[in-house]
Amino acid sequence: MSFPGFSVLWRGLAIVVLAVLAGSCTVVVDEGPGYHRPPPPRPKLCTADYRPVCAVRGHNRQTFANACTAERSGFRVVRRGQCQREPGPSRPAICTREYRPVCARRGNNIRTFSNACEARAQSYRIIGNGRC
Repeated sequence: MSFPGFSVLWRGLAIVVLAVLAGSCTVVVDEGPGYHRPPPPRPKLCTADYRPVCAVRGHNRQTFANACTAERSGFRVVRRGQCQREPGPSRPAICTREYRPVCARRGNNIRTFSNACEARAQSYRIIGNGRC
């Protein structure tokens, strides 16, 4: 026995079932070894507390007042406390005894040295020629 419109009903039912199945499929994306997740959002506001940290971004190393301000600037905290300066060619080990006074600063300390070499050897930054 065949009813008119029976095949149309089956066809319609098949389309609905296929549409429901297609809509419920999930897509799995293989992120693979080369995939890099986007960084977490940076904090928008930071407190003014002073807990210094040393942070890096690429080859740039910098001291920040706290971890929040470092992260907000796009840096990654590597340790607590201020960044230590690495010895290099700007810090000579042996200086001449010539007298050409310079005024130099390290942090809040300002001091007169007999020459620029002696100031740099003690990690001071020269701020002017002559006595302070």
